[in-house]
Amino acid sequence: MPYLDRGGGALYYEIYGNGPALLLTHGYGSSSHMWAGQVAPFSRQFKLVLWDMRGHGRSSSPDDPSLYSEAASVADMAALLDAAAAQTAVIGGLSLGGYMSLAFHLAHPTRTRALLIIDTGPGFRNDEARESWNTRANTIAGRFESEGLSRLANASIEQRDAAHTSAMGLALAARGMLAQCDARVIESLPKIKVPSLVIVGGNDAAFLKASDYMAAKIPGTRKVVIADAGHAANIDQPDAFNQAVFSFLREAGMGG
Repeated sequence: MPYLDRGGGALYYEIYGNGPALLLTHGYGSSSHMWAGQVAPFSRQFKLVLWDMRGHGRSSSPDDPSLYSEAASVADMAALLDAAAAQTAVIGGLSLGGYMSLAFHLAHPTRTRALLIIDTGPGFRNDEARESWNTRANTIAGRFESEGLSRLANASIEQRDAAHTSAMGLALAARGMLAQCDARVIESLPKIKVPSLVIVGGNDAAFLKASDYMAAKIPGTRKVVIADAGHAANIDQPDAFNQAVFSFLREAGMGG
């Protein structure tokens, strides 16, 4: 099992196949396991890089809160591409992973060949809305501190099937990575110049408007709604999801 030393912790990651690099990042409270339905098909045409974010899955859960942040996550993603010998990659993720993909593009536009933004929100322009989101993130952290990993038993499918080692790691990730501090990501959307695909499950009511917003703001974006799918569209309807991604990447000149 490969691990990447990140100074204060180790990141678990997996690499499958050869070809153009495709980095996929899971959502909050999940892990790389959530992409199981994509490993075989995607690795036939791409070098697929999967990983567990700090505090999640098989990655380390350091005690220092300062090690959990948007900037740290983006730096982790860049380091993973280096480890995979990939100067550029298609960058994608679900929910928090999709937000971090947008943040990665903001920091590393020349390393981003295309974006896959899945069941994701782009952050908040309004300070009050952001504060409300951060209050929710803090509440989630407190529940992991008081209830431990058992609180995942009734969570959404991509979370309850994850194998985590530390409830405290998830709590720190909620406060440092799920919470947001500014509007830089949402304000960057009109400046995105790479091919971009926004995917949302048709039943993912909380993210339908956010997906519409991103499709309207990111120039030339393709948006796909996956019927009969919730927040984890790739798990609920893997064939439709995979087909949407392959179609998009073929049109973008990546993949046969």
